[in-house]
Formats: sequence, structure tokens, C-alpha cells
Amino acid sequence: MTDHHSLGTDPLLGSGAAADSIVVLGIGNVLWADEGFGVRCVEALQREWTFAPHVRLVDGGTQGLYLIETVQSASKLLIFDAIDYGLVPGTIKLIENDEVPRFMGAKKMSLHQTGFQEVLSLAQFTGHYPEQVLLIGCQPEELEDFGGSLRESVKRVMPDALKQGIDRLQSWGGAPIRRAQPLPEDATLTGSMLTLQRYETERPSAEHACRIGDERFIPKVP
Repeated sequence: MTDHHSLGTDPLLGSGAAADSIVVLGIGNVLWADEGFGVRCVEALQREWTFAPHVRLVDGGTQGLYLIETVQSASKLLIFDAIDYGLVPGTIKLIENDEVPRFMGAKKMSLHQTGFQEVLSLAQFTGHYPEQVLLIGCQPEELEDFGGSLRESVKRVMPDALKQGIDRLQSWGGAPIRRAQPLPEDATLTGSMLTLQRYETERPSAEHACRIGDERFIPKVP
């Protein structure tokens, strides 16, 4: 993503602010296959759940240091992201509190992880760091697929990742309530053009659009 968006319990209500502010942050790039895991999780939470006014959902995209104020504003921070743990693709792993910055930079898959590790360090340095941080990370299967979408191994575990997030938000006092009817796609944080269903339906196939680079410049293997 090229920018970030946020909202509170409902698209018509603004982000809200409270002393006990909870931020749910999805980071990554939906245009690079499993890199989009974090953003897709926040998108799904927004469509299917409502939360207390002091809960803010944020599509952090790949903004890196631009997310510093978002992190500083949170007393509790829940992060969804694709993380290279060196595990089987689709493995969900939870990391908490002081361990989070180390895992965000352990195996950098892209520039957004480098930037976000710095965001956490800067927030600690300024003394405005969340009291509690939970990273719900998923081991990606494929990243080198520009214009690609989540692989099945990652899609399959999204419900588990979302349940883990909902359970934690409940314990934090975020008051999650499932919507009787999911929001329409054009009301999502990612915008109507990039919602998961439309993205997968309308994007060209790999045969019609090379998604790993210009094949004229890809070295030929003997």
C-alpha cells in the first residue's frame, strides 16, 4: 500500500481517542502475494466486527517511520504481519512485548519490516511505547509474485489468526461484536479497488502479466 488509513468502530465514526487506546495494525503490501497478510487481516476484522470506540483499526501498508505517531498513541498494540520465522508456510506464531522488535527485524523480507522495527525502537526511545504489544505473524509461502495474492496455505490460517486477535482484544477490553451483516467491500480500509475478492477476480493471470520481473532480463538457466 502507498498510504495508510484508520478508523474506529465504524466507518462513519472517526478514529476516536482514549487514555486506554487500542490500535490494531496491519502492515505489508497486498500487491506482493503473502506480504499482504497483515493488511488482509485488518480488512477482515473491519468488515466482520465492531469494537469499542477506543479501538482503532489501521491499514499501515508499508509506511514504516510514518507510523510512529500511530504506535505512540497506543496503550495496547496488536500487529498482524507476514514474518519469516523459518517455519512451515502458513504457521501462525505469536510474539509479545519486548520480543516483538527483535522478531520484526530478525529476517527482513522487505523494507517495511526494517522501517517498522525502527518505529518500535523510536517509540521506546521517546518514552511513548505501548504497555502491551502482541504480534500475530504468519510464515509466508510466496513473496516474489507482484500482482499475486495470498497463497492457500496463508489464506487457510487467517481465521485462526483472526480468532487469536479477537480473543486478545476481548481480554484488553476492546468489546468485539460480530456484525449481523458484513460491511460492503467499498467500505473497507484498503479501498474498493484492492479488496481481496475484487483484487483476485480482476487481476490478470500470471500467463498474461509476468509477475516476477521482465522475462527479457531474467537469466536463463542452462
